[in-house]
Amino acid sequence: MNIHKEKISVVSPVYRGEKMVAELVRRNIEALTTITDDYEIILVNDASPDNSWQAIEAECKKTPKVKGLNLSRNFGQHYAITAGLSYASGDWIVVMDCDLQDRPEEIPNLYKKAEEGWDIVYARRVHKQFGFWKKMSSKMHHWIVNWLSGAKTDSSIANFGIYKKCVIAEFNRMPERARALHYLIEYLGFKHTAIDVEHAESERGGSSYSLRKLLKLSSDIIISNSNKPLRMAVGLGFVLSIASFVLALYNLIARWIGIIQVEGYTTTVFSIWFVGGLLLMMMGVLGLYIGKIFDQVKGRQLYVVMDKMNFE
Repeated sequence: MNIHKEKISVVSPVYRGEKMVAELVRRNIEALTTITDDYEIILVNDASPDNSWQAIEAECKKTPKVKGLNLSRNFGQHYAITAGLSYASGDWIVVMDCDLQDRPEEIPNLYKKAEEGWDIVYARRVHKQFGFWKKMSSKMHHWIVNWLSGAKTDSSIANFGIYKKCVIAEFNRMPERARALHYLIEYLGFKHTAIDVEHAESERGGSSYSLRKLLKLSSDIIISNSNKPLRMAVGLGFVLSIASFVLALYNLIARWIGIIQVEGYTTTVFSIWFVGGLLLMMMGVLGLYIGKIFDQVKGRQLYVVMDKMNFE
């Protein structure tokens, strides 16, 4: 007999998950029923190119506790998570990927830790089941983002965790277009901790994050959370200005002692390189920030839901 009466929502973005949906639902139900009878499993199809939505529909028809959202196009993992969180109604919300690397069997452990008084309990992957290049790119991503944005994140912690309803309510109020769940949650504060969990092999056979997507995510996080790149551009401009002055002084002395044979050529070329490169770099950094402002002020939807199942 279940003694817990709180409702638990599980939100999973689905991409290329056709073969994993049924197993994901089955294992989630087995884990959740050890905690409470009041739960929901929200699967968000991020316009997956396979038959993921048909698989979600099949699971929704089996039980009303499984709910489906079908996005009109591929918005990206964090936008799909945002869509699911906006529909979640649980007292506690679990976020996990669909590829079963986040093991549903860890949900009772996360909930047990949350009962100690924590608002957020992250799942810390002690032994990440990734290939060498995936591990290296992940560590590099976190190092660069932490250095440039001032954030303090752990590369062993991703989205998998359990979040109190009040945390998700505040998250849903944040209108940023640059969505990165973990970084936005960190901004909110709240009492949080982490527990060690077992990280499984991906049932999908590889990460859905390409290098291009990872670089874009890194750029979004950095620009949305810090103006450090702008300050660095100013600092670099100062350094290059000093270097240009030193170079000009050298050329003046070299001209006096007869080292320079072609008058004006060296000074002109180096001046163009320094000033041109400096201006292009600063304009590029500034352009990135202006581009993000442009995206934000348009006020477009973060996602568009095309179909829903088992929602009232």
